[in-house]
Amino acid sequence: MPEGINNGSSLQNPSNDSGEIRMKFNQNWCASPSKVASHFGTSGVAVAAATGITHPLDVLKVRLQMQLVGQRGPLIGMGQTFVEVVKKEGTRSLYLGLTPALTRSVLYGGLRLGLYEPCKNFCELAFESTNIFMKIASGAVSGAFATLLTNPVEVLKVRLQMNPNARRGAINELQKIVRKEGVTALWKGVGPAMARAGALTASQLATYDEFKRVLMKRTPLEEGFYLHLMSSTIAGLVSTLITAPMDMVKTRLMLQRESMSDGAYKNGFHCTYKVLITEGPRGLYKGGFAIFARLGPQTTITFILCEKLREIAGLKAI
Repeated sequence: MPEGINNGSSLQNPSNDSGEIRMKFNQNWCASPSKVASHFGTSGVAVAAATGITHPLDVLKVRLQMQLVGQRGPLIGMGQTFVEVVKKEGTRSLYLGLTPALTRSVLYGGLRLGLYEPCKNFCELAFESTNIFMKIASGAVSGAFATLLTNPVEVLKVRLQMNPNARRGAINELQKIVRKEGVTALWKGVGPAMARAGALTASQLATYDEFKRVLMKRTPLEEGFYLHLMSSTIAGLVSTLITAPMDMVKTRLMLQRESMSDGAYKNGFHCTYKVLITEGPRGLYKGGFAIFARLGPQTTITFILCEKLREIAGLKAI
């Protein structure tokens, strides 16, 4: 009789497990439209707010990355670049490309952060694990997919940032790109951009997520401002070190027309090779300090604001 009971209980375990999986699936994926809107909306608003604050640093970063294309030589620092841009073009130039930058932030930021949690939930259901490798994979997929959809807005943004004479706005510049270079020009640099976004999202979100878990486990910190501040600062540093070379290559490819003096770059690998040969390894980190000066605060602002908005919207923390 005990043997029969044991057999019966072992037969019930699979159904219990499948029931738990179905319940998790329903909880994680069958959300109401309002919850989905809140999920993506909080991410998009947080990224857009951070972008608006740090946009002048993004303009300086692009200018620094386009220094001495195809040449070796002393590089101008961020401070001197700032002085020269303001002196020659005025303070307004620090906000060139702001409209497409904010548009991209809402779309790209909403997708990039918004898709991370569903991807992580899928990994948990498929592999029954949410370890650091699952978090990295979830971030890479969500970042790359978001960039594939929003690359045209990024191309438009960097073109405007390098063109202080573009006074007719983003729509006119978009029409000019399509007319002169074709629709495919809007996806210039999409390969490195996807690689960069995948690495950025993976390093940012996986680092943030993992450090939150470690800090909550090993320190007195609990869910709140100081935990979010520490985790996001570390995430900003890690993501800058990993993505700076990819960001530089992406910018060069998107500004291909302005880089023709050094010959056309065929793809991201060719661009990396030519930069290493003509400008040296340091060339891959042109604008690196500006990237951190922008990405560090942007990461911190994004995560702190996103966590607060999620709390207000009744969503669980990242």
